[in-house]
Amino acid sequence: MGFNGFGLEHTIAPDSSKSWRELTPAEQSERGATMMINFMTSCPGKTAISGVTGFSLGGVFGLFMASMAYDTPLHSPLSAASGVAKIAEVPFTQQIKLQFADMGKRSYSSAKNFGYMGLIYAGTECVVESVRAKSDIYNGLWAGCLTGGGLAYKNGPQAALMGCAGFAAFSLAIDTYMNSENGKPGANDFNE
Repeated sequence: MGFNGFGLEHTIAPDSSKSWRELTPAEQSERGATMMINFMTSCPGKTAISGVTGFSLGGVFGLFMASMAYDTPLHSPLSAASGVAKIAEVPFTQQIKLQFADMGKRSYSSAKNFGYMGLIYAGTECVVESVRAKSDIYNGLWAGCLTGGGLAYKNGPQAALMGCAGFAAFSLAIDTYMNSENGKPGANDFNE
Protein backbone atom coordinates (compact mmCIF):
# COMPACT_ATOMS: atom_id res chain seq x y z
CA MET A 1 0.00 0.00 0.00
CA GLY A 2 1.53 3.30 -1.09
CA PHE A 3 1.20 6.81 0.17
CA ASN A 4 -1.63 8.63 -1.62
CA GLY A 5 -0.46 12.21 -1.64
CA PHE A 6 1.55 14.67 -3.73
CA GLY A 7 1.02 12.62 -6.89
CA LEU A 8 2.81 9.52 -5.60
CA GLU A 9 -0.18 7.34 -6.38
CA HIS A 10 0.62 7.89 -10.07
CA THR A 11 4.00 6.17 -9.74
CA ILE A 12 2.32 2.77 -9.24
CA ALA A 13 1.65 0.62 -12.30
CA PRO A 14 -1.96 0.70 -13.53
CA ASP A 15 -4.12 -2.18 -12.33
CA SER A 16 -4.49 -5.01 -14.79
CA SER A 17 -5.61 -8.58 -14.44
CA LYS A 18 -2.90 -9.68 -16.91
CA SER A 19 0.80 -9.90 -16.16
CA TRP A 20 3.27 -8.05 -18.38
CA ARG A 21 4.15 -11.23 -20.32
CA GLU A 22 0.51 -11.97 -21.12
CA LEU A 23 -0.05 -8.59 -22.77
CA THR A 24 0.12 -8.04 -26.51
CA PRO A 25 2.76 -5.61 -27.80
CA ALA A 26 0.09 -2.94 -28.28
CA GLU A 27 -1.16 -3.41 -24.70
CA GLN A 28 2.41 -3.33 -23.39
CA SER A 29 3.10 -0.05 -25.16
CA GLU A 30 -0.18 1.40 -23.89
CA ARG A 31 0.60 0.37 -20.32
CA GLY A 32 4.16 1.70 -20.63
CA ALA A 33 2.93 5.03 -21.98
CA THR A 34 0.38 5.27 -19.17
CA MET A 35 3.08 4.57 -16.58
CA MET A 36 5.39 7.18 -18.13
CA ILE A 37 2.68 9.85 -18.24
CA ASN A 38 1.66 9.08 -14.68
CA PHE A 39 5.27 9.39 -13.52
CA MET A 40 5.80 12.66 -15.39
CA THR A 41 2.70 14.21 -13.81
CA SER A 42 3.64 13.14 -10.28
CA CYS A 43 5.61 15.40 -7.94
CA PRO A 44 8.75 13.22 -7.98
CA GLY A 45 8.62 13.05 -11.78
CA LYS A 46 8.18 16.79 -12.20
CA THR A 47 10.98 17.43 -9.74
CA ALA A 48 13.39 15.03 -11.46
CA ILE A 49 12.59 16.33 -14.94
CA SER A 50 13.02 19.93 -13.84
CA GLY A 51 16.34 19.17 -12.15
CA VAL A 52 17.76 17.39 -15.19
CA THR A 53 16.47 20.05 -17.58
CA GLY A 54 17.81 22.84 -15.36
CA PHE A 55 21.19 21.11 -15.17
CA SER A 56 21.35 20.77 -18.96
CA LEU A 57 20.26 24.32 -19.74
CA GLY A 58 22.48 25.69 -16.97
CA GLY A 59 25.44 23.91 -18.49
CA VAL A 60 24.79 25.41 -21.90
CA PHE A 61 24.23 28.85 -20.36
CA GLY A 62 27.41 28.53 -18.30
CA LEU A 63 29.39 27.47 -21.35
CA PHE A 64 28.12 30.48 -23.27
CA MET A 65 28.82 32.87 -20.39
CA ALA A 66 32.31 31.42 -19.87
CA SER A 67 33.11 31.90 -23.54
CA MET A 68 32.02 35.54 -23.29
CA ALA A 69 34.01 36.25 -20.10
CA TYR A 70 36.68 38.92 -20.27
CA ASP A 71 38.78 37.61 -17.41
CA THR A 72 41.40 34.94 -17.98
CA PRO A 73 42.02 31.79 -15.98
CA LEU A 74 45.31 33.03 -14.52
CA HIS A 75 44.10 32.02 -11.08
CA SER A 76 44.63 28.35 -11.90
CA PRO A 77 47.42 26.54 -10.03
CA LEU A 78 49.33 25.72 -13.20
CA SER A 79 49.85 29.33 -14.26
CA ALA A 80 50.53 30.48 -10.68
CA ALA A 81 53.11 27.71 -10.16
CA SER A 82 54.95 28.61 -13.35
CA GLY A 83 55.30 32.24 -12.31
CA VAL A 84 53.56 33.55 -15.44
CA ALA A 85 52.33 37.12 -15.05
CA LYS A 86 50.53 37.40 -18.39
CA ILE A 87 48.52 34.89 -20.38
CA ALA A 88 50.45 35.95 -23.50
CA GLU A 89 53.64 34.46 -22.01
CA VAL A 90 52.07 30.98 -21.91
CA PRO A 91 52.42 28.77 -25.01
CA PHE A 92 49.33 28.65 -27.22
CA THR A 93 48.47 25.01 -26.49
CA GLN A 94 48.70 25.73 -22.76
CA GLN A 95 46.41 28.75 -23.21
CA ILE A 96 43.83 26.54 -24.93
CA LYS A 97 44.01 23.96 -22.13
CA LEU A 98 43.61 26.66 -19.47
CA GLN A 99 40.66 28.23 -21.27
CA PHE A 100 38.83 24.92 -21.78
CA ALA A 101 39.43 23.88 -18.18
CA ASP A 102 38.06 27.21 -16.96
CA MET A 103 35.05 26.97 -19.30
CA GLY A 104 34.33 23.45 -18.04
CA LYS A 105 34.47 24.55 -14.39
CA ARG A 106 32.19 27.53 -15.01
CA SER A 107 29.77 25.47 -17.09
CA TYR A 108 29.54 22.77 -14.42
CA SER A 109 29.05 25.34 -11.67
CA SER A 110 26.24 27.02 -13.59
CA ALA A 111 24.67 23.64 -14.41
CA LYS A 112 24.65 22.64 -10.72
CA ASN A 113 23.06 25.93 -9.68
CA PHE A 114 20.35 25.87 -12.35
CA GLY A 115 19.60 22.20 -11.74
CA TYR A 116 19.35 22.73 -7.98
CA MET A 117 17.12 25.76 -8.42
CA GLY A 118 14.84 23.99 -10.90
CA LEU A 119 14.65 20.92 -8.69
CA ILE A 120 13.65 22.91 -5.61
CA TYR A 121 11.19 25.18 -7.45
CA ALA A 122 9.38 22.38 -9.29
CA GLY A 123 9.16 20.21 -6.19
CA THR A 124 7.91 23.09 -4.07
CA GLU A 125 5.36 24.17 -6.66
CA CYS A 126 4.01 20.63 -6.99
CA VAL A 127 3.71 20.22 -3.22
CA VAL A 128 1.99 23.63 -2.89
CA GLU A 129 -0.42 22.67 -5.69
CA SER A 130 -1.15 19.33 -4.02
CA VAL A 131 -1.72 20.93 -0.62
CA ARG A 132 -3.90 23.73 -1.97
CA ALA A 133 -5.73 21.39 -4.39
CA LYS A 134 -5.87 24.21 -6.94
CA SER A 135 -3.98 24.97 -10.10
CA ASP A 136 -3.64 28.73 -10.37
CA ILE A 137 -1.06 31.49 -10.48
CA TYR A 138 -0.65 31.57 -6.69
CA ASN A 139 1.07 28.18 -6.65
CA GLY A 140 4.02 29.64 -8.54
CA LEU A 141 3.98 32.71 -6.30
CA TRP A 142 4.20 30.60 -3.13
CA ALA A 143 6.76 28.26 -4.66
CA GLY A 144 8.88 31.21 -5.79
CA CYS A 145 8.76 32.76 -2.34
CA LEU A 146 9.67 29.51 -0.60
CA THR A 147 12.43 28.72 -3.09
CA GLY A 148 13.97 32.20 -3.06
CA GLY A 149 13.80 32.47 0.71
CA GLY A 150 15.11 28.94 1.16
CA LEU A 151 18.09 29.50 -1.10
CA ALA A 152 19.04 32.75 0.67
CA TYR A 153 18.30 31.88 4.31
CA LYS A 154 21.97 31.29 5.22
CA ASN A 155 22.70 34.97 4.60
CA GLY A 156 20.22 36.19 7.19
CA PRO A 157 16.58 37.20 7.39
CA GLN A 158 16.90 40.24 5.12
CA ALA A 159 18.47 38.16 2.37
CA ALA A 160 15.79 35.49 2.81
CA LEU A 161 13.07 38.15 2.55
CA MET A 162 14.65 39.68 -0.55
CA GLY A 163 15.12 36.23 -2.10
CA CYS A 164 11.49 35.41 -1.36
CA ALA A 165 10.24 38.68 -2.87
CA GLY A 166 12.54 38.55 -5.90
CA PHE A 167 11.89 34.93 -6.83
CA ALA A 168 8.13 35.32 -6.22
CA ALA A 169 8.02 38.44 -8.42
CA PHE A 170 9.97 36.69 -11.18
CA SER A 171 7.72 33.64 -10.93
CA LEU A 172 4.60 35.81 -11.03
CA ALA A 173 5.89 37.66 -14.09
CA ILE A 174 6.69 34.44 -15.95
CA ASP A 175 3.37 32.79 -15.00
CA THR A 176 1.43 35.90 -16.00
CA TYR A 177 3.18 36.01 -19.36
CA MET A 178 2.77 32.28 -19.99
CA ASN A 179 -0.95 32.41 -19.10
CA SER A 180 -1.67 35.60 -21.05
CA GLU A 181 -3.14 33.60 -23.94
CA ASN A 182 -5.60 31.79 -21.67
CA GLY A 183 -7.90 34.80 -21.27
CA LYS A 184 -11.07 35.70 -23.06
CA PRO A 185 -10.67 35.59 -26.84
CA GLY A 186 -10.77 38.90 -28.63
CA ALA A 187 -13.50 40.04 -30.95
CA ASN A 188 -13.13 39.02 -34.57
CA ASP A 189 -14.97 39.52 -37.84
CA PHE A 190 -16.50 36.02 -37.87
CA ASN A 191 -18.79 36.51 -34.83
CA GLU A 192 -21.21 39.06 -36.18
